[in-house]
Amino acid sequence: MSVLKKLAGETALYGLSSIVGRLLNYLLVPLHTAVFAPAEFGVNAKLYAYVAFFNVLYTYGLETAYFRFASKAKDENYYNVALSSIILSSSLLSGLIIILSPQIANALGYPDRDHLVRWLAIIIAIDAIVAIPFARLRLQKKAKTFALARMANILLTVFLNIFFLIFCKDIYEGKYLQSLKPLVETIYFPSLGIGYIVLSNLIANAAFFLLLYRSFLQFRFRLDKQILQSMWIYAYPILIMSLAGTTNLMTDRILLETFLPENFYPGKTPAEALGIYAGCYKLSIFMTLAIQAFRYAAEPFFFSQSEDKNAPGTFALVTKWFIIVCVLIWLGVSVNLDIIGLFLRSKDYREGLAVVPVLLLANLFLGVYYNLSVWFKLSDKTYYGTYITLTGAAITVIGNMLLIPVFGYMGCAYTFLLSCIVMTVLCYTLGNKYYPVPYDIKSAVTYIISAALLIYIGFNFPSSNQVIATAFHLFLCLVFAAIVFVMERSTFRSRKVW
Repeated sequence: MSVLKKLAGETALYGLSSIVGRLLNYLLVPLHTAVFAPAEFGVNAKLYAYVAFFNVLYTYGLETAYFRFASKAKDENYYNVALSSIILSSSLLSGLIIILSPQIANALGYPDRDHLVRWLAIIIAIDAIVAIPFARLRLQKKAKTFALARMANILLTVFLNIFFLIFCKDIYEGKYLQSLKPLVETIYFPSLGIGYIVLSNLIANAAFFLLLYRSFLQFRFRLDKQILQSMWIYAYPILIMSLAGTTNLMTDRILLETFLPENFYPGKTPAEALGIYAGCYKLSIFMTLAIQAFRYAAEPFFFSQSEDKNAPGTFALVTKWFIIVCVLIWLGVSVNLDIIGLFLRSKDYREGLAVVPVLLLANLFLGVYYNLSVWFKLSDKTYYGTYITLTGAAITVIGNMLLIPVFGYMGCAYTFLLSCIVMTVLCYTLGNKYYPVPYDIKSAVTYIISAALLIYIGFNFPSSNQVIATAFHLFLCLVFAAIVFVMERSTFRSRKVW
């Protein structure tokens, strides 16, 4: 079995938790957009944008550092020290946030929602603590255990959302099972609103300790200065890089409400525009899930292949097929937005669907960047990743400030795309100098341009007949598949690759 086939198999296993599980979670999009108005949904988006930044701060690059050192030394001390450090720092940080929650909620503009700040502080701490056991499972190639734990968490999250926002809500409103209303009134409070999204997340995250109990039973609290220092030296550039990367991904939801002029969208407040953008952003989930599933398998794979003399050729081949799959996702989702957009149950959200193809393409370039970044991780030149992502973060912040007043939430999408393209080009250029990999740039550009033309055709030749429109969109996807087959016919004929 070739390394490519092995990687594909591991990606499929990690994808079981990431793609299948998240697709179940994706079913919450119709629920949330039906239950909550855009302005309320925007509050949730803004709070979780801040959560993304704290998730990076709480793990401070130790997850990747653990991979790097434990994969070489095969020493459990790295697991114990990394997890001990995370537990200690997370407890201190979340404790401080909980104490200051009234002031933090007031600073965010939500003075009556300090309980959400406290719940989120606990969620962030749990996320950070379980990151190391999950990294250990990946290092041990226990993809099934990893997938089952992730799936259970997502299924529980989905169940709790449905339980609170449909079952309890309907009983509270007297739609059925009125005999249960006194009991439901003790746990369901309409004023809590989006708080039930956060509460569901909190309960599901707490279940991780049960799902990963074996990993925690094998843990021994230990703080070793020498081990921690060596991991920290490797990790701190990754921390800065991750913060910059999170800036690229989340700054738009923080700045949009602030920099969007009043009445930019007639009849819509900036808070409502944020909710619309956040809802449509959810539709780019197909690309982000594919990238996430690939990264779970690829990171340990790249490290394990680093000493192989054929590693550069393997990395190039992996990247080529990664791009092909992602371009197909970009095309498939973009030309079928008329159907996929129906997941946004309220029509108020669908007016922002034009951002989706741009966001998908931006995420495609971001995925390519993750592939290209292998060179500075393997050569221990992670500081280059810091410079690249800081450049991307600067473009994101400045671009959003300049383009939001002009293009609204489309300015957020354009800025994200520009940032991802610049980061990809910089990473490729520097990688060519320090760790040359024979990437097939010609085929990558051909596939992206071909898909862009097909998307343009799909958008400019609409049909009022849904059956005809769907058939035409499927035909466009088949055209792209035919292009791939023609260009890669030598690969398909050769069984050596597979």
